[in-house]
Amino acid sequence: MTRPSNKIGGAFFASRLDPTGTAIPVGAGLPAMAIPLSLKIHWVSEQLSAANVVAKSPPTGSHAMTTPTDGKTPDLSAKEQHEVEKSQPPRAAVLHEIIRSQGDQELERSIAALWWSALAAGLTMGLSLMGMGLLTSRLPEGDEFKVIASFGYCAGFLAVILARQQLFTENTLTAVLPVMTKPTLLNFGRLIRLWTVVLVGNLCGTILVAYVMLELPIFDAKTDHAFLEIGRKVMEHSASQMFAKGIVSGWMIATMVWMIPSMESAKMWIIILITYFMALGDFTHIVVGSAEVSYLVFAGELPWSDFLAVFAGPTLAGNIIGGSFIFALISHAQIRSESGTPKPDGSEKDHAESKPD
Repeated sequence: MTRPSNKIGGAFFASRLDPTGTAIPVGAGLPAMAIPLSLKIHWVSEQLSAANVVAKSPPTGSHAMTTPTDGKTPDLSAKEQHEVEKSQPPRAAVLHEIIRSQGDQELERSIAALWWSALAAGLTMGLSLMGMGLLTSRLPEGDEFKVIASFGYCAGFLAVILARQQLFTENTLTAVLPVMTKPTLLNFGRLIRLWTVVLVGNLCGTILVAYVMLELPIFDAKTDHAFLEIGRKVMEHSASQMFAKGIVSGWMIATMVWMIPSMESAKMWIIILITYFMALGDFTHIVVGSAEVSYLVFAGELPWSDFLAVFAGPTLAGNIIGGSFIFALISHAQIRSESGTPKPDGSEKDHAESKPD
């Protein structure tokens, strides 16, 4: 016979009656305080767990970092987040669009505007020949001093690019990107028109300045001799070497054009760095080289046929391939490949959630 449960030591348990009527707890033989003791152990365990959580929690007002689920640095203010976004370098797609829009503007210019700008650029590029000749004539003889004289090569490029004049090798990238983005017959026609006008204007300017530098009594005999030596150095290369070096030169100029929009504050140093290494490597450039080689022609040391067949033709082809068919194509292919990739930070997801059901 079982009686109702009794409360002993704060715990309820059932009991039964022995033959004498004495109540005996069910499970007699076990410690009478087992149940209350287990409850106490459970309570103490909960208290210890709570204390452990409090001990691990950062104090109020502290800047202890937690690990966010999105992988970003936590506890950044709105101003700090803005500084992060502001400090990011532009994506390749942004650089592509800047150069493409510049090229589109150039393609829209009139023939007269292109011609005068290109002619001015050709005349200005004579500064490269002038700078190298003046430095060479005033330095001791020896190839080791070419390291210093090569800085003169940068002068023409600095003046032309900072003055925003039309340089043919710049347009092998700038004007090509709009055509690659929208390859229509109209755009191809505009590109050929631009290239023709700018190239002829550049060559007329450089040939004219070479003639003036030779015929007018501007420089001393030592400097005139340095100009001749510079032209002779160029013509030591064969036509195939002119072509190969022209590819490298075109690629380097295109690289320079691509770098400038992302580093406007360092534009001058970018121009100096790229063109200085062009001079050190004797890489052929159709505009600067035409001043150097035509000086030899006017001095009677070279026929015009060699100017065209050995220098101008191979160098022009190399510059176009290096600037347009290598750098521009690869850069444009990169942007086309990225155009189908998902946007960062879940922007596509946010856009999808904003659509009405």
